[in-house]
Amino acid sequence: VEGGGAAVEAMESAASVYGLSSPPTDGISAVKFAPSTNVLLASSWDAKLRLYDAAQNRLLHALDTQAVGLDACFIDNSHGVTGGLDGSVRTYDLNQGSVSTVVGTHAKGVKCVSHCAAHELLFSGGWDACVHAWDTRSGVSKTASLQLPGKVFSLGLSSNRLLVGTSERRLVSYDLRNLKEPEFDRESSLKYQTRCVRVFPDGTGFAVASIEGRVAIEYFDPEKEASRYAFKCHRVENTIFPVNCIAFHPGYGTFATGGGDGLVNIWDGMHKRRLCLLQPFPTSIAALDFNHDGSLLAVASSYTFEEGEKDHPADEIYIRAIADSDVKPKPKPQKA
Repeated sequence: VEGGGAAVEAMESAASVYGLSSPPTDGISAVKFAPSTNVLLASSWDAKLRLYDAAQNRLLHALDTQAVGLDACFIDNSHGVTGGLDGSVRTYDLNQGSVSTVVGTHAKGVKCVSHCAAHELLFSGGWDACVHAWDTRSGVSKTASLQLPGKVFSLGLSSNRLLVGTSERRLVSYDLRNLKEPEFDRESSLKYQTRCVRVFPDGTGFAVASIEGRVAIEYFDPEKEASRYAFKCHRVENTIFPVNCIAFHPGYGTFATGGGDGLVNIWDGMHKRRLCLLQPFPTSIAALDFNHDGSLLAVASSYTFEEGEKDHPADEIYIRAIADSDVKPKPKPQKA
């Protein structure tokens, strides 16, 4: 993948990024924008679910989650979900502020929650090697339970597909119209533990990030198998950092990665080049999310313990204004 050092076309200006006031007081596990507003959810190890107006830099609510929140997502602009270390899947009426409902449980911690608006299905993935599907059309009720080959580490969703990244480097894909049997269950092309999986906005393929400073780009169509590739990133000389998170731009399908090096890169996967390197953040990038129109990027700067217990900077959530030049694909010039 091209684009390093002086070849990076766009470099951060400090004026385009700001930290949210009243950030979480312990490790940040997720930041997620609402489907069609600039409201941001943040789950964290301080057992609070925070709701921010990201554009106005205002804390709206800090809700008690009763347990450490390992992930969070929106069902719609008014309802949120957390996955708890205690195995709980909780929903929140965000207009009411304080009320949460346990809609179901896993036998172990719930590492991931993600909602598919097209099918009105909520998915929760746990360290119990299960993914549960919940119908969100009227209340929240379980419709399916999927047994996975290992602990669930990450979920990726498109309008028709669910991709699950598990321990032992397994990748399992389901068609949302038929959850009875997986489309495939295969080993990741990366040689080290999976940290994050995300599906392209157009649903044709997916990105996989590993703890060994690599990202793989793969496709669902077996005929596109030859187009898959992997690239190194989030490495500083001989030090290799995990790639903790991936977020796709909703309009262009380019994507951001966040690493244990405190850096965020934006990539054009189609043309295999880096578009943008944001200014360094104080510590590990724990989570990333673009807002609904791709004009804002939320960045959770929160130490993820790559180097064990040590003094580390305070947990912060930054909002970065995104310009078209940061994320628009840049085809390589044609050779004469």
